[in-house]
Amino acid sequence: MRCYDCYREGIETSAVAVCIECHAGACPRHLHPESEPVRRSTSTGRVWSARESRRMYCSVCHASLQQEDPADPGGM
Repeated sequence: MRCYDCYREGIETSAVAVCIECHAGACPRHLHPESEPVRRSTSTGRVWSARESRRMYCSVCHASLQQEDPADPGGM
């Protein structure tokens, strides 16, 4: 699989991950990994795990997620 953003720039680069939002391939230059708590139910009612997982975003999706939500002017 090739990096879609590199392809649009006319460069051929291997992808190392797939964006969780748009499912495009992303190379290390266009990849934005983020950590996220793992959610799972246990019999004691604990929902969050002590470990974190990874979420991979391409540059385009990462930039769009960083913009403020117009419905939330206070940023909350």
